[in-house]
Amino acid sequence: MAEPRVGRWWRRRGLRARVTLTAAAGLLVAIVAADLLLFNTLRVALTRSVDDSARQGATEVAALIDANRLPEPVPVAAGTITIQVLDPAGEITDVSPGADRLVPLLAPAAAADSARTGQASTLNGPPFGMPSVLRVIAVRAGNGDLVIAAVPDTSAGDSLSVVAKALVFGSPLLFILFTGAIWLAVGSTLRPIGLLRRGAADVTATGVPRDLPVPDARDEVQSLALTLNDMLSRLAAAQQRQRDLVSDTAHELRSPIASIRAQLEVALDHPSGQDWESTARDVHADVLRLARLAEDLLLLARLDERAPGARSLGGPADLAELTRCAVARYAGARVPVIAAVPAACLAAGDRDSLDRLLVNLIDNAVRYAKSQVTVAVRREGEWAELAVTDDGPGIPPAEIEHAFDRFARLDTARTRAGDDAGGAGLGLAIVRATARACGGDARLEPGGPDPLWPGICAVVRLPGAV
Repeated sequence: MAEPRVGRWWRRRGLRARVTLTAAAGLLVAIVAADLLLFNTLRVALTRSVDDSARQGATEVAALIDANRLPEPVPVAAGTITIQVLDPAGEITDVSPGADRLVPLLAPAAAADSARTGQASTLNGPPFGMPSVLRVIAVRAGNGDLVIAAVPDTSAGDSLSVVAKALVFGSPLLFILFTGAIWLAVGSTLRPIGLLRRGAADVTATGVPRDLPVPDARDEVQSLALTLNDMLSRLAAAQQRQRDLVSDTAHELRSPIASIRAQLEVALDHPSGQDWESTARDVHADVLRLARLAEDLLLLARLDERAPGARSLGGPADLAELTRCAVARYAGARVPVIAAVPAACLAAGDRDSLDRLLVNLIDNAVRYAKSQVTVAVRREGEWAELAVTDDGPGIPPAEIEHAFDRFARLDTARTRAGDDAGGAGLGLAIVRATARACGGDARLEPGGPDPLWPGICAVVRLPGAV
């Protein structure tokens, strides 16, 4: 079904135009309603005033009748009120100067009904030889006579005419003025959004995230600007991390590639004196190093794609059983690896991911340990906690958090030893990324009190499972 033209036209208008048109429509309805209310209220008030004048005049004449002092003709101010007195038979007995003596202004039955209810009625004056419109009311005297009083409605009509003209000419002017004020107010309100748009366009053009202007007013636009600035700050940090990762990756790849190139160039330049078996073995070692680096980078990329706190599809897994199996594989390690685990401890995460996490932690601990490595598993409330402790050289407290950075290079004896062992600085980064992908986290703590060999304790907390 085709969209109505009005709908398409409306959606193509700018926000300022739509808001102004909507407010103008509401203002127009309000002004028309106010005009009608004012006009009708004034009409009712003026009509009631005329009715009160007629009733008062009729009441005064009735009082003269009751006092037997009604003169001939009935005394009234000229041009203000007309009086007719009807006897019980409906005949006109007395009138004011200029009043009709033959035809009553109200039929006897209508006059009696008006006297009973106190309601006035509107009467056309010209058929009775009187100008304009009349308001007529009847009052019953004590002897049964009906006093009919008629007052011209000219003054009320003139007043209403003046008010109507004022509303007809003044309301459109008022509407135009208020609509212009709305247009200016909406433009002023939307101006910060325009500044945000131009700032965002500059960010798009330059590709460099920077803060957008924040308005002073504490309103929704300010909240939007703060939210956008927070988003841009995160994007800038992500860009910086990406640049650092690319730079560090290029640096890590350069060493094995340069080694492979140098060995092959030497072998090709001096083929007769080359130990090809040794060269192949060295090149193979460098290729394995490149392969491990590529696998670690791909793993980190997959972990980064997961939503924070997302549970692994293969979970839960028995962390205690995984730990016993992993420790068993280190029976011939450089230092003893001791397991302290309960019978069972279920944790969120698939077996492969948690096994890789364990291997990274134990490899790292064995590389730096002086005499032994301890792997402990325990349940802490709703969490499953894994702790891998070594008694190696340790890490300064100020640099502990930096150890989780990708390609971390800490200026300590521990990291220098790691470089000699061929580590790329991705192990702990993978551990933390895996833990967070499972809904947990990882941290490092001092391992022991020995100042020479303080060691380090890597603690991983994962959501427990039943």
